[in-house]
Amino acid sequence: MSSWECVLRLNAARDVVDGSPAALCDAVRGGADLRIYTEFLHNEHVDVTSANADLVQEVAEFAVTYVVDHRWVAGLMNLRQPVQLPDAFGPRPSMSFFLYNQDGTQAIARPFLDGSPMAGLGSGASAEPAEQMPKFHLLDQSDVGTNAPSENFVYDFEVYRFLVRPAWREVLHHDANGQIARGSLADLVDAFTSGSAIKVAVSGIAGGLCSDAQPSIAHEVLVQIGSAYYYTENGLFVAGTHPLIRVRPEVPLRYTSGGWDFGWLLVRSDGRLVYRRYDPYTLETNDEVFQGAVRWFVC
Repeated sequence: MSSWECVLRLNAARDVVDGSPAALCDAVRGGADLRIYTEFLHNEHVDVTSANADLVQEVAEFAVTYVVDHRWVAGLMNLRQPVQLPDAFGPRPSMSFFLYNQDGTQAIARPFLDGSPMAGLGSGASAEPAEQMPKFHLLDQSDVGTNAPSENFVYDFEVYRFLVRPAWREVLHHDANGQIARGSLADLVDAFTSGSAIKVAVSGIAGGLCSDAQPSIAHEVLVQIGSAYYYTENGLFVAGTHPLIRVRPEVPLRYTSGGWDFGWLLVRSDGRLVYRRYDPYTLETNDEVFQGAVRWFVC
């Protein structure tokens, strides 16, 4: 397995002090896994009323990655429940879909899993009021008081290190109609039957969140596969992804009202895609079917 390496480092002012955004983009486009290292003081970020000034190191997995306009990387946490460090979960069950851009700007969308928006407690996306956190800079908020509040912000971490693991190799790239551009289905099947992990890069998946006023721009979403199936006579490869978050593509990536959702994707080697969409405001589901170009990676 390839080791992790830091390809981009920012200081507290989010200036580049080592590596480059281009190196990060090249790595993520090539299928690399992404984790981000940050540092903060407990009583500045977790509990502002505490006397505990311990420096806390955090490394978080960003298992859903975007490459927007062939040049911009954003990573999203897709499995995180809110925690109250150091010993508890958050007061309401929800997902914490944190989003970090390559320039250190951040965002969070928080769909509550109990489906019961409550005025006051837990009605926004942040656990702490912005005015109580001197290093927290709120940019904007959306849908406060609903089941799916979100906000864009900057928290001045002491350092940001973008860590990648370039362990993946692309074995198949096909267009939206399943026509192979490079690689081969046989290589994918050989790796699959040998137990290799699989990741996909899907083009244009978030275009449905765009409008005439804000048309879609080129983007790929990369996410790992959970289970896969191969129909040996028909030569059809089918795979289901881990959960992902769709966000309206722009630079930088950000949450807006109605501009994001979450779900799971069924991907086929003939270009047919089925997105099981969860409406974050109601938690109701529907399936969206479309065609898309896909790059398949194995590890």
